Amino acid sequence: MSAKVASYLSRQQASTDEATAAVYSKLEDLYNKKLWHQLTLATLEAVRLSYFTEQPGRLKDLYDNFISDFEHRINPLSLMEIAMFCLLDFGDKDLSIKFVEKIKLKIKGQKEASVLAETALGNIYIRSRELPEVKKIIEATQSCLDELDGITTVHSRFYELSSDYYKLEGNHACYYRETLRYLGCIDLSELPKERQYERAYSLSLAALLGEGIYNFGELLAHPILEAIKNTDKQWIVDLMYAFNSGDISKFESSQDLLSKQPDLAKANQKLKMKICLLCLMEMTFNRPSNNRRITFEEIAKETRLETNEVELLAMKALSLGLVRGTIDQVDQCVTMTWVQPRVLDLSQIGTMQKRLAQWCEDVKQMEMLVENKAHDILT
Repeated sequence: MSAKVASYLSRQQASTDEATAAVYSKLEDLYNKKLWHQLTLATLEAVRLSYFTEQPGRLKDLYDNFISDFEHRINPLSLMEIAMFCLLDFGDKDLSIKFVEKIKLKIKGQKEASVLAETALGNIYIRSRELPEVKKIIEATQSCLDELDGITTVHSRFYELSSDYYKLEGNHACYYRETLRYLGCIDLSELPKERQYERAYSLSLAALLGEGIYNFGELLAHPILEAIKNTDKQWIVDLMYAFNSGDISKFESSQDLLSKQPDLAKANQKLKMKICLLCLMEMTFNRPSNNRRITFEEIAKETRLETNEVELLAMKALSLGLVRGTIDQVDQCVTMTWVQPRVLDLSQIGTMQKRLAQWCEDVKQMEMLVENKAHDILT
């Protein structure tokens, strides 16, 4: 053991409380025994302790006086994980970047660790709102991330970074996609309640405002929404259910709430078009496949549009790939042959159940018809 390490550990054991001193004693014991794997695991546990986070400088001292002495013996990914915690002590941007660049030289060739290092750099730039730099890192690192097998903690860190970037950029659709990816990589119970609340609300806004998002079922089924249910933000969950089922009445009755949220108030007309498209999808979905001829008048009544606006609505739905079919301008009707698959809520599943039951009944009747007419056919 070097004199520097011995002096640091001795000083810390003498100046801290009994519990923290025991941590330092354990680190010293593993270091002396050269049990590098066990020492790495113990160090990963230590850097998470509140003792190191409650006062600035302690993590940096731990790294400079202890970890740096045996960092060449630490698994590259674990070294980068430890470095991520130590970065919390670097308030200066330039010092933080210099620290990460130094670590990158020591983990070269290890993909997961390299992705985590780039993510750490992205977090530094995002704190200083240097979005062009963050964008470069995300674009350059995505391909490397895609080469990794399975889902790791590296994925969650990267998707958290990318979702934060798209939120700052104001790209609702990308924020929605990346946040769902991030939530799919973590144990939700490990996310603090206030963070769950913030994520759930931001994600709900992104779902409503995002271009091309016409499937709310995945979010509505996600446990993250429990964080805002029965709170002052319950209204946005109810609004998403209204959009998911194309409920125009619910949308119109929520105008007072929408007007109080600046982003939603600004996008009111786009939201009206989106829910009308979803209403058309729901009308198509609710009809049996052999009866999907819908008149302009029926669509106008459900969407509360003028009859002369229905054709444009149908054309937009067709162009977006939400439905397939034909428009008969002469007879003022549309004939739908397909509707985009969606994650269904319980009421929609109930509709599907009824249609399957009807289909089974039709098959049974056809079977009986063939059985009754079999004699005539065979003779």
